[in-house]
Amino acid sequence: MTNPALPLVHPDSYLTLHYRLASLDGENIISTFDESPATLQMGMGQLAPELEKALLGLPEGSHTTRELPPEQAFGPRNPELIQRVSEATLRENSAFGEQYVVGDLVEFAAPSGGRFAGILKAKDEQGYIFDFNHPLAGQTLLFETRIIGIL
Repeated sequence: MTNPALPLVHPDSYLTLHYRLASLDGENIISTFDESPATLQMGMGQLAPELEKALLGLPEGSHTTRELPPEQAFGPRNPELIQRVSEATLRENSAFGEQYVVGDLVEFAAPSGGRFAGILKAKDEQGYIFDFNHPLAGQTLLFETRIIGIL
């Protein structure tokens, strides 16, 4: 049972916390537990929206570890995000003379002016195959948090 006097994480809370995102076998993807704690303003995009949702309602002082299925983490893999890119498009988004190998992460300019990235999966005579899914899409992850302070 939680102490009703303790503040809880709300959608607009300002937090100081430690957090760790890890694969199911425990390999860290990111962790602040061996460093200074993180501070973040909920709703400002500092954490992925689904990770922020996992923090909602947690009391100050709580230390939790949750298993997040893909739908609660970075989403399922979308086969439509594996796309062919022409050599001309790749050149437009590259520094002069840049060479890529399978596994490279390449940034592209979006029509809206933003940027998005894809991982080069293959090259053939028709161009390049990129996977524009988030690298953690489709994975169940462990999300460990220790809420130090809530404002």
